[in-house]
Amino acid sequence: MSETNLVPAGTVTILCAGDEPPAVFATPAAALATLTGGPAALHTGDVLLREDGTPTGPAVRRCRHLRDLAEGRTLVSARAAAELPGRALHDLGVHRLPDLTAPERIFQLGGRPGPLRSLDTTPNNLPVQLTGFVGRGIEAAELERRLAGGQLVTLAGTGGSGKTRLAAQVAAAGAGRWPDGVWWVELDVEPADVAELVAATLGVPVEPHVGAVRSVVTHLRDRRVLLCLDNCEQVLDGVADFAVELLRSCPEVAVLATSREPLGLPGETVWRVPPLAVEEAVALFVERAGAVRPLFTLDTSSAAAVRSVCTRLDGIPLAVELAAAWLGTLAPHQIDAGLDDRFALLTRGPRGVPARQQTLAASIAWSHDQLDDSDRAVFRRLSVFVGGFTLDAVSGPAALARLVDKSLVLAENGRYRMLETIREYAAARLAEAGETDAVRDRHLDHFLALAEAAEPDLDRDKDAWRARLEPERDNLRAALEWGLAQEDPTRGRRLAAAVAWLWNLRGRGHEGLAYLKRAVARRPDERSTLQARLLTGMGLVADTTAPFDLEAARLGLEIATELGEASLRARCLSLTALGHLYTDFDAAWEVALEAEKAAGTDGFARDSALMLRGIVLHARDRHGEAEPLFAEAAEGLLRRGDRGLASTVLSVQSASALAAADLPRARELAEHAVEVAAPLGDFHRVNTTLCRLALVHCLAGDVDAGFRVMAPFLRLLETAGDVFVPGMAGVMGELHRRHGELEEAERWFAREAVPGTYLASQGLAERAAVLRELGRTGEAAAVLATAVEQTRRWSLPSALADALDQQGYLAEPEQAAELHHEALTLRLEHGLRLGVLDSLDALTTLLARTGREADAARVSVSATRVRAELGFPRRPGGVERTTEDEPMSLDDVVAFVRRTRGARGRPSSGWGSLTPTELAVVELAAEGSTNPEIGAKLFMSRGTVKTHLAHVYAKLGIANRTELAAAHGSRVVRTSK
Repeated sequence: MSETNLVPAGTVTILCAGDEPPAVFATPAAALATLTGGPAALHTGDVLLREDGTPTGPAVRRCRHLRDLAEGRTLVSARAAAELPGRALHDLGVHRLPDLTAPERIFQLGGRPGPLRSLDTTPNNLPVQLTGFVGRGIEAAELERRLAGGQLVTLAGTGGSGKTRLAAQVAAAGAGRWPDGVWWVELDVEPADVAELVAATLGVPVEPHVGAVRSVVTHLRDRRVLLCLDNCEQVLDGVADFAVELLRSCPEVAVLATSREPLGLPGETVWRVPPLAVEEAVALFVERAGAVRPLFTLDTSSAAAVRSVCTRLDGIPLAVELAAAWLGTLAPHQIDAGLDDRFALLTRGPRGVPARQQTLAASIAWSHDQLDDSDRAVFRRLSVFVGGFTLDAVSGPAALARLVDKSLVLAENGRYRMLETIREYAAARLAEAGETDAVRDRHLDHFLALAEAAEPDLDRDKDAWRARLEPERDNLRAALEWGLAQEDPTRGRRLAAAVAWLWNLRGRGHEGLAYLKRAVARRPDERSTLQARLLTGMGLVADTTAPFDLEAARLGLEIATELGEASLRARCLSLTALGHLYTDFDAAWEVALEAEKAAGTDGFARDSALMLRGIVLHARDRHGEAEPLFAEAAEGLLRRGDRGLASTVLSVQSASALAAADLPRARELAEHAVEVAAPLGDFHRVNTTLCRLALVHCLAGDVDAGFRVMAPFLRLLETAGDVFVPGMAGVMGELHRRHGELEEAERWFAREAVPGTYLASQGLAERAAVLRELGRTGEAAAVLATAVEQTRRWSLPSALADALDQQGYLAEPEQAAELHHEALTLRLEHGLRLGVLDSLDALTTLLARTGREADAARVSVSATRVRAELGFPRRPGGVERTTEDEPMSLDDVVAFVRRTRGARGRPSSGWGSLTPTELAVVELAAEGSTNPEIGAKLFMSRGTVKTHLAHVYAKLGIANRTELAAAHGSRVVRTSK
């Protein structure tokens, strides 16, 4: 349980009863008043309370240990018994508890007194501990299990890792399994003979003729004993020789050893003692702090400092205890600051322990001093690795194995690392040897070679490239810092160019841009391929960090063009097109087309250009034309592992499927997009795909599923701050709208628009709809006026249709009919079937407003059936109508509503017969615009323009554009008089 905030409860009585959690009371009598039976225990002591009121601390643990001995009775500690005069208390004597702290006099409340199965029932000499044992519950339980199944278990770990304390706790907890005793043998001072020290501990007389080993073996041959050998690294060979003889001849004897390196015996189980988990380290800090500052507790400010201290000290118990000891003179934040020179700070250790364990530096130094010269050299040189390393980065694998054995290096799943505390010690030794510069140079050379050797994978298998480079991120940072700081920064610049893609992972774009800018700035006037690569890298990283910044791509394009670097030129063109995408569709299209032609064999440049052209078409709702481009781009991007762009393509394809009301395909594509983006761990990419999936769930009627998808995103948003993720605000707005939370929905929709870009129009129609539903119609009308202007300017049919529909809800019936039918026409012309369903709902409302309830019912029932077939329910709150008429298909109901409009009086010929869209086409044609120009302005294809003109000619009885211009001019003159 987290120790985030702790407050003192003072001296209270703790009650542990049965399996219930501990409870605290003002007095023992108050605790007993609530007791209904055993097993139970009462103890009085100082207690801290967590935020949820749960008591914690040494006194609580002691009470639990008492309860574990109760066996159906109620046991009372001496402190609690002193406050229960007159009660029937039976003195059971002084007993040791499994926490190994000072013995406790225990009383039994009422009943017939009986013996306790305390630690004293097993012969032992386990050392009395002056402080309580904190944490390690999982490790202790696992070690007990392993010890029960094997004869030799060695706890291996660096100095200060808590090997001795963990071994003693495991021995005490499992003492009942060893009826002939648990014996602790301290090998702190090197004896002439390990067996002689064991014999002396056990009280075994040594027969001179057979020697100590045979004497001990003979004594233990038929006994069930746990022998604990502490600090074996001092006499490793002697311990190994003795253990072999003992285990060979004594089948019921088990050995629990602690050592900085394994014994190296057959059948030995080696348990590497891990650092404390952060929460356990915090609990240890707080408990030890109580010895020097009795009222010390954690609050919001001190908790952050203590967690930082425990994290920086790698959870090494000795280091945490030494840091806590400073609370007598320093505040937690001062201790945290002091850890910048941790070996200077942590120099005051507890009395009563070996000298080598009194300070952190002394503990590590003792291990260091046991190494021979060659191993010391390897040890200090390994300090340049940050975040671990692989075997191929080390020139002395045999030495590395010896350092692992001595617990100075940790081996983890094929990688090796030093705890940060040990690495700092080793770095100090490296500086003392005067080797820092030379070794950091070799470190840079190694990782530059690694990065450049991996570069071909960028163009054929980015997943393999990431798997190779991602584990070395910290080493690459260190190498970049060193390389870019040198007088000749060429190696650092080369490394920065080689790993540019690394910063597209895990949302570290800002960090990557900083490295790349530094690399460029070291040679600001250079016109080289390397400079072009660095600038291209900046453009790639800016894609998810600063998408509107085109300067790096522009400069890279200049240099690449000047040097004839075709691939770099194509990539810079694609990046430039990406920058234009938000502000100028036509420019983005033309530059992307140029990039596609220039790409040659560069698959990434070609596919990114295809994707960008597809996005332009998608934004203009030309989905049929966009799909082949997306399909081709996705195939190449997925094959190469270009997950970022591939996930974008899949997400946009899902949006197209939604627009076409193809729910199964939309869901499949959205889920695939999430799956593709997830390994990147990138805030922008991953959450863009999550937004798409959440919207699919939302429109399919499962709002709760949509909220579940967005939940982790929103938690990240709390820490990431105000970040830009396209579509996020709109999705949240729609989720809240469908959940009936209109005020919250309006706040989210208001955040969706991005001024100065085509995204300025996003969410406006939806926001206006919510404002209308809230009764704020004036605000809704103003928002819709902006929405219509923006969507017409950007040629966004779907968004324009949404805005027109919403204007129709606010308009008088005649104008509303014009607006709703124009929206329907736009949706039909662009295959926006999901939008057509919204048009049917709008026209149903209009029919009802004008008294045509029967027609409204026919449309509503038909639309309801179509929605059920497609899987898109209406938003909650709509009016459900009924009719005995058979529901119509989607095509039939659309034809029906269009006929009903004609039935209300629109003439079949003449100017009055023209629709708003046809009138707009006429205006542009009369001005002299060509069909392609009209299509671009009214976001429709050339063929659609041609069809509209044919209808106009037929309705007006004219044959060509010349006659149309003349007729339009005459009409303007007439209407102006």
